[in-house]
Amino acid sequence: MKTVGIIGGMSWESTSTYYKRLNQLINKRLGGLHSADILLASVDFAPIEEMQSQGDWDAAAQALLGKAKQLEKAGADSIVIATNTMHKVAPQIEDAVKLPLLHIVDAVAEHLKQNSVNQVGLLGTRFTMQQPFYKERLEQQNIKVLIPGESDGNTVDSIIFKELCHGQFTDNARKQYLRIIEDLAVQGAQGVILGCTEIGLLVQQEHSALPLFDTTELHCRAIADWMLE
Repeated sequence: MKTVGIIGGMSWESTSTYYKRLNQLINKRLGGLHSADILLASVDFAPIEEMQSQGDWDAAAQALLGKAKQLEKAGADSIVIATNTMHKVAPQIEDAVKLPLLHIVDAVAEHLKQNSVNQVGLLGTRFTMQQPFYKERLEQQNIKVLIPGESDGNTVDSIIFKELCHGQFTDNARKQYLRIIEDLAVQGAQGVILGCTEIGLLVQQEHSALPLFDTTELHCRAIADWMLE
């Protein structure tokens, strides 16, 4: 089994899901008392979020680079960023370490292609929805991306930072997300990417008739496959 090095803490709510799900997937494949070989370097999210808000992505990249180098030195065989938004700085991390980076968008794109989905809605932080780093990587694989309008996009973003990152998962927030998902379906989305690793803790497939693509789950499956190659 290969050792995966996870940069987590953005937020710790979803990082705990990565840890649990990877162990479940590895145990399902290998049985017995087997569990995942994981190294975890977890950041303090408050300064990272401040850097995001200020648009200081160079400083955010440096913060994650330090963790990536720690994981490399500790013996990891790959790097994983356990969040969608911070994949904005994935190229800087790939340039700074010799380890492969298992990119979350690649895991999502592969699943979409396998299921013949070529037009999809995207929910996430305002950075993930509005900036090109995420959408363009999907569009390079012939997947068209739809996002909510400005008001609904602000709602999605606000709930992430004010509620989900604090472990608050309310019925009201779920109703708002489901309304926005329905609007994306009207626009022609064949499904919706839950493009923030906390959203899957709020909205599951049982809540929606439209296919939902939980990035945490898809990323974990791809990581587990890589660990056992």
